[in-house]
Amino acid sequence: MVAPTPPPIRYGRPMTNLDRNLAREHPNEARGGSATAEDSETLTALIRSLTLDETGTDRFQTALPVEKWQRLFGGEIFAQALTAASHTVAADRIPHSIHGHFLRPGRPEVPIAFRVERDRDGASFSSRRVAAYQEEVLVFTLGASFHPAEAGFAHQEDMPDVAPPEHLRSEEDIRREQAGAMIGAVREFALRSMPIELRPVTPRDFVSPVPQPAIQHFWFKPKSSVPDNGLLHRAVLAYVSDMMLLSTALLPHGTHWSTTRIQNASLNHSLWLHAQPDFSDWMLYSLDSPWAGGGRALCRGRIFDRAGKLVASVAQEGLLRLR
Repeated sequence: MVAPTPPPIRYGRPMTNLDRNLAREHPNEARGGSATAEDSETLTALIRSLTLDETGTDRFQTALPVEKWQRLFGGEIFAQALTAASHTVAADRIPHSIHGHFLRPGRPEVPIAFRVERDRDGASFSSRRVAAYQEEVLVFTLGASFHPAEAGFAHQEDMPDVAPPEHLRSEEDIRREQAGAMIGAVREFALRSMPIELRPVTPRDFVSPVPQPAIQHFWFKPKSSVPDNGLLHRAVLAYVSDMMLLSTALLPHGTHWSTTRIQNASLNHSLWLHAQPDFSDWMLYSLDSPWAGGGRALCRGRIFDRAGKLVASVAQEGLLRLR
């Protein structure tokens, strides 16, 4: 049986004949490829991590983190705290403004307890504060505001004109090819399978980086299907929003932690949700870093869906120090 021709691929520029032919010849690639058993397992572990256990009124706890890093991955605890806050508001109130502060590195082998405070439930907005503890040690705080859908003035900037994901290689494949020349624990990171596939528009050189503008673009998509649950899709977006930011600030300096010992950490992270994310297709993360100095860097991001809709905006201040 011949597979039907998939619908046209839409992104932030006119479709070319090459794009149409690629979609016909590689329909699995147009959907992000066929998930392997390992891909499904890594995404299942992430979803379990973002699915909290209720331990009391406005009290929640995680399973152990999916990523066994030396410290907690900021995007994971950020997404978990957002999930905890979301469980305490009416279903029609969607998070639009989320701001987190990373206070301590956190230990990946210890579950996290979240305590939510209901600061306000007004006619249009709900405000929540979340404190995250490990064994009674405060490691992270988050503030979030929720608002029901409402009509009003609307405008947005255009999505960058970049190559579509079907034309690009996975960063995971690129990292594994270059892993042999990487230093220390970075090599182990390069060889891991992750739940999110990244496809850089301009692949990074992890072995011999050269100075370039502090701008980069990635297409991203979970490696297998995410259940049709709006809260879960928002949590996955929050998880991804902490990726690639600080590496953008290293681009002008021609260095990377794959070659240079750099102390890095997220200090604070902000996410503004403009629309409901949908991971049935690829999304574009467009990043830049307007400033770095004094051991810190400011990084920004915009997340677009395939059709060019601005789904979210991101800002982060991070620590960057030469060791």
